[in-house]
Amino acid sequence: MSQVHARTCHICEANCGVLVEVEGREILSIKGNPDHVLSRGHICPKATAIADLQDDPDRLHKPLKKVDGEWKEIGWETAFQEIAVKLKDLKQAAAKPAMYMGNPSAHDYGISTQVSTLRRAMGLKNIYSASTLDQIPHHVVQYHMYGHVSLAAVPDIDRCQYLLIVGGNPAASNGSIWTVPDFKKRVKEMQARDGQLVVIDPRRTETAKLADAHHFVKPGTDTALFIGILKAVFDGGHADISRLENIMDDSWSNIEPAIAGFDMAELSAHCGISVEDMESMAAQLGADQPAAIYGRMGVSVCEFGTLNQWLIQIINIATGNLDREGGTMVPEPALDTINLVGRGSVRKIDTIRGEMPVVMGELPTITLADEMLRDDEERIRTLFVITGNPVLSSPDGARLDRALEKLDLMVSFDMYVTETSRHADYILPPCGPLEKDHYPFFFGPLAIRNYASYSPAIFDIQDGEKADWEIIAELAREILATDGQDVPNIREPRDVLNNMLQSSPAGLTLAEVEAAPNGIDLGPLRSCMADRLMTEDKLIQCAHPDFLAELQRFAGSLGDERSDMLRLIGRRHVRSNNSWLHNSKRLLKGPDRCTLMVHPDDAADRGISDGDMAAVESRVNSVEIVVEVTDDVMPSVVSIPHGFGHGRDGVGLSVAASKPGVSINDLTDPTSFDPLSGNAVLNATPVTVAAIQELEAAE
Repeated sequence: MSQVHARTCHICEANCGVLVEVEGREILSIKGNPDHVLSRGHICPKATAIADLQDDPDRLHKPLKKVDGEWKEIGWETAFQEIAVKLKDLKQAAAKPAMYMGNPSAHDYGISTQVSTLRRAMGLKNIYSASTLDQIPHHVVQYHMYGHVSLAAVPDIDRCQYLLIVGGNPAASNGSIWTVPDFKKRVKEMQARDGQLVVIDPRRTETAKLADAHHFVKPGTDTALFIGILKAVFDGGHADISRLENIMDDSWSNIEPAIAGFDMAELSAHCGISVEDMESMAAQLGADQPAAIYGRMGVSVCEFGTLNQWLIQIINIATGNLDREGGTMVPEPALDTINLVGRGSVRKIDTIRGEMPVVMGELPTITLADEMLRDDEERIRTLFVITGNPVLSSPDGARLDRALEKLDLMVSFDMYVTETSRHADYILPPCGPLEKDHYPFFFGPLAIRNYASYSPAIFDIQDGEKADWEIIAELAREILATDGQDVPNIREPRDVLNNMLQSSPAGLTLAEVEAAPNGIDLGPLRSCMADRLMTEDKLIQCAHPDFLAELQRFAGSLGDERSDMLRLIGRRHVRSNNSWLHNSKRLLKGPDRCTLMVHPDDAADRGISDGDMAAVESRVNSVEIVVEVTDDVMPSVVSIPHGFGHGRDGVGLSVAASKPGVSINDLTDPTSFDPLSGNAVLNATPVTVAAIQELEAAE
């Protein structure tokens, strides 16, 4: 007899409620849960991939050890003991260890409860993660302005009347640094109450196609747009800080003079948005209506990413929309990690490249290959990779691919042999996703509504398999024991979760949350910034000196001539999530999505037609890819989706191998980065595009 289990999808930040029907261990269906308090029945194709992940014949079930270049299954205890002994020997040789944590780890709260013990056991100083590839500018701004790296104000879309989205595509992502399931319907509801969605993006994205207006912007130039909007707010008399001035520090007075010298026509020429449009956006944001501006990947992964995120916050403050119903608001989740974990940190550290930012203890991933390839005693010789695939996600992935071969010990915590884990000495695979419980540990503080939702495991873990947290905890204990250090007792994730829930203001117990399979609704977001601020003086630090200095640096670059090369941008798709869903038959079916989008004018100039093969070349590498001619990208811009490139030897992803595509990050350049955060520049990469036939003729 079949059973239906209410559960939260763990694939992306939306955390939609789903109903999983099973019979025994067979998954019969996965559908949206109409009674879930946050997602209201919404489901996207990614949720159906849970079944493919759970039952994937390519999924590993036992630890693997590389012996003479071949994979051999070994037992857990043997794997732990061998890794611990090798790590001890490398420590005694003063070999430098490092850890990389990938995107999926943020969706597994159990990992978060154990990984600090593993870091201590490793003697770890160098921590890298996917955060420095896409979101660290948010954390730098939040730390300096609000006093905590994760204190984020998100658009209150359910009460918003004017929403301006720049460089974000929540129709495909269901939010990013913004947990907003059922985005499309929420937009329609906003429009039904005479609200407006305006999108600014170099591509006519899925979100842009829902919008009331879409404007193309030159990639990497959004800083000029934000300055133009802010200047128009001040010059047009739209500024109103009366609601917030009691919690703002005196540095606010420095902002208007700092932008006064910018010329609107010059800003417009730089970004491609007309002065009239910038003034209209400023007027709408500053009108007597709840409004918000939100910027995401496209404005974060560029040279001035931190400056962009600061300007977004300042625009929301200047127009009176921060901490306002229908503007941007700080959630108060059932599990309040903001008050339960440290404020984080932003500092500098010496690297082989010189001084670089370190945010939340994480070094910029753009330096990882450098540190593995350096030729001195500081070289990274040991690397543990937890649920990550940096070969496909970090700039110049081909160089990182080569660097991994230099390691003396590499351990991957992964359910597949991926482009990255194929280099490992050991792969430690976790059990299937439906054999683990789930809680939106990091995403409650980003949600459009305050809520709690817990999902117990549906299936028992199969004999001989382990959950991620067990693997991490047991390996850490073995390393500590081998080193002769004190071995702590393992605190099970459920116990940690229960304690954190009870310590949060809502005071819920895990038992109470578990008893509500559709989640517990704690109400809409409310004005609470004064209570949530964690700066020392409990005031918003409006204009940190680093931000003002970066504003001047941008002013000095504004007149620089941009080359006539094409600019490469990435893109997301609702049927994908970085690199780790491409082995799902359900999601990969249909036409190839790894294409080079080219505007018709640019294609004609290069003699390229739809369906042709073209060579794309950047400073660091070149790839060959199928062309898709479309006016969904603006002239002088080309686009390749993120997460592909599965054609490398030794990758154990049979479905992905059928449509391997190419990796956009074989083209991005690790020498380009945002100096305030160390975030990689993945946007506006200069490239040339040529028909393959032309290249062959030239040869």
